[in-house]
Amino acid sequence: MAPVPPGIRFLTSFNRDQWYRAFTFGLTFLLYTSFHLSRKPISIVKSELHKNCSHVMEAPTESSSSQQPVLHPELDCSWKPFDRNNYKQLLGAMDYSFLCAYAIGMYLSGIIGERLPIRLYLTVGMLTSGLFTCLFGLGYIYDIHSLGFYIFVQVANGLVQTTGWPSVVTCIGNWFGKGRRGLIMGLWNSHTSVGNILGSLIAGYYVSSNWGLSFIVPGVIIAAMGVICFLFLIEHPNDLRIASTQSSASSNQKLNKNWNGVNGHKDLYLQYKPGAKSWDTELLLGQESIGVCVPVQQVVVVKSEAEPSAISFMGALRIPGVVEFSLCLLFAKLVSYTFLFWLPLYITKTAHLDAKKAGDLSTLFDVGGIVGGILAGVLSDKLGKRATTCAVMLLLAAPTLYGFSMMSQFGLGPTIGMLLVCGGLVNGPYALITTAVSADLGTHKSLKGNARALSTVTAIIDGTGSVGAAVGPLLAGLLSARGWDQVFYMLMTADFLALLSYNLRNRLKFQSFFSNLILRPAFSNDLHFGLFLTHSWY
Repeated sequence: MAPVPPGIRFLTSFNRDQWYRAFTFGLTFLLYTSFHLSRKPISIVKSELHKNCSHVMEAPTESSSSQQPVLHPELDCSWKPFDRNNYKQLLGAMDYSFLCAYAIGMYLSGIIGERLPIRLYLTVGMLTSGLFTCLFGLGYIYDIHSLGFYIFVQVANGLVQTTGWPSVVTCIGNWFGKGRRGLIMGLWNSHTSVGNILGSLIAGYYVSSNWGLSFIVPGVIIAAMGVICFLFLIEHPNDLRIASTQSSASSNQKLNKNWNGVNGHKDLYLQYKPGAKSWDTELLLGQESIGVCVPVQQVVVVKSEAEPSAISFMGALRIPGVVEFSLCLLFAKLVSYTFLFWLPLYITKTAHLDAKKAGDLSTLFDVGGIVGGILAGVLSDKLGKRATTCAVMLLLAAPTLYGFSMMSQFGLGPTIGMLLVCGGLVNGPYALITTAVSADLGTHKSLKGNARALSTVTAIIDGTGSVGAAVGPLLAGLLSARGWDQVFYMLMTADFLALLSYNLRNRLKFQSFFSNLILRPAFSNDLHFGLFLTHSWY
């Protein structure tokens, strides 16, 4: 007999639950990749909505005036209404409209998501998000120049995209326990950067020829992923076990339902076949009573313990660490989303590259973000302190941002290197807080095993972070008019504020800290960063 190939032995070494867990990991990864893929085109198309067309203007001559008219830079190149001098503020308003709607909707999304089937909730959100993403691109095809139209589409898209994050985090949290959660979540959260990279490449491919397709293609992709979500997403391992139990029970049950009428009255009887081996039947009737007919009675099953109800908004806020990490994410996400929406335009203006090359170069920030997210997860698992890991990376990120603003003026090579480093240090804490930390807090011991709080906790943390994501690009649009240096000063300030947010709880408990320090020298708390700069034991 021929030996079994090593690849087959490897595949058969995993049980069914492990295969379903890997399938859920991959499916939710692709689902949220499509969300970020559909958000990225606006940052690529900005440089096309307002173009510097001075290079096509030529002085009129006798030979050229009769053959080729002089091109007007605002009329022939830029897309109205973004052809005005305040185009940066208009583009910033579009970012703000999307992110403000996203932030407001996120607080409601987690509460709604806990009360509806995740699979259906996520499917509807992805289909409608695909619709509104395509609508933005149709503005180019149908020659729409109304600012109100584009802002409406951005607001609607921001609202429906809030269905994504609480749903996928809840699903992945249901399937994976706390063991090595930092590494698993770090790998899984790379979907954010992968989506940004794919979105940049797709939008950059069409931006110069037909920027409408830069939105329509990602919109079709996220809608198609919504259909796949409806067909294949398994919300919880218990759903699979219940379905398997019901299937086996129906196949093993050998019962015939007969309707027998007496005097016009019909009663339902169960006719047990002789010889049918049913342990329950033998226990109730005995071996000699297999052939009897037993009338079916209605049975009311009362649970001994009530099913845990969904947690309230205020109840989620009272979980230790939720407020502190929410504030930290507010400033961390402000920095990350400012890069997300303004980095291609910054590269276009400072490096004098076209929209496609600037979009391709901006993907290096997300490549660094993938490495940073995984590294943050591994370090937090090894150290057992997620707060400390975030704090160290935030501490290093601020001077790195200043270095990027300086080094980007010295050519392409230094710019590439600093983009990778900045991406890792900025997106590392952001990824860790939105995934592993949110999952830890959503399954905190104070909840006493109530896993239904995970969606609400995730929505509160990410919703607060989305407030910073809305403010950052808006401030960038206003400050960039005074110079890009002002934007980087704002980013460095936000980074330091994120670091200080970890000390909020410890300042309130300063006195109790000293009493605990005297009574118990070895003190640690995985959820709160306490006086990191002055106490090396944490």
